[in-house]
Amino acid sequence: MTAKIEVIHPGVFTTVQDLGRPGLAAIGVGRSGAADRGSLRLANRLVGNPESHAALECVLGGLVLRFSAPATVAVTGAPCPVTAGGRAFGPGSPIYLRAGEELVLGMASHGLRCYVAVRGGIDVPPVLGARATDTLGKLGPPALSAGMTLPVGQEVLTHPGVDLAPLASLPGEPVLRAAPGPRVSWFIPGALSTLVSSGYVATSDADRVGVRLDGPVLSRARDGELPPEAAVPGAVQVPPSGRPILFLADHPVTGGYPVIAVVEEADLDLAAQVRPGQRVRFRLV
Repeated sequence: MTAKIEVIHPGVFTTVQDLGRPGLAAIGVGRSGAADRGSLRLANRLVGNPESHAALECVLGGLVLRFSAPATVAVTGAPCPVTAGGRAFGPGSPIYLRAGEELVLGMASHGLRCYVAVRGGIDVPPVLGARATDTLGKLGPPALSAGMTLPVGQEVLTHPGVDLAPLASLPGEPVLRAAPGPRVSWFIPGALSTLVSSGYVATSDADRVGVRLDGPVLSRARDGELPPEAAVPGAVQVPPSGRPILFLADHPVTGGYPVIAVVEEADLDLAAQVRPGQRVRFRLV
């Protein structure tokens, strides 16, 4: 009998995520997948899963799950209080639950996205080779809702035999390394310097597609709009308002606003943990 996870409370916003659908941009399908890929990979390793297994991505916490069979889970990403069967646990460690017990995630103290992996993985049907929920492309399973049940898979690796994975603290003011974008010439001289020398604040206009930043205006040197061209995660697009938008996991595969910079892929996990109201800086590489 397949083990099931019952969603008692879905939290603020929780989706199923894996490492996404790479290589399909030519047919209009973005990669999607976990916004903080490092945290997803770590959660899977802690429970003895392949890193590519599907897990849960939960915004800010508040998730409550009940397990129909004994299970091993791990919680990574934004630090939050965790209880399993009424027992308190820290993040970054394997957690063992008995049949019928509940896993409860409190609200994250800082950071934005928590990840919950279960040994065997979340075994929802794959779509175009992945189980990830693409909120822009409307692919994969819907966001979690109360009463939903999720099947647990059976493909596992040898258990790693570790009790704790040390987790680096998330910075209060992240610094994201970025390379000059392909359309720097569309901006007035000094616009790129303004981007990297000023702090920007993440607004509430943020989701898995991207986050709109508030700060010094990045003025253009020319009018008009670009024809649509390829977009990548980490692209810093600048609409006519002059306030940049940082693309995240579910970004569109093309865009028409000029890209002034592109955040290094190694820093996208950090970008995915920036919460509304938090200040972020860019450093040119």
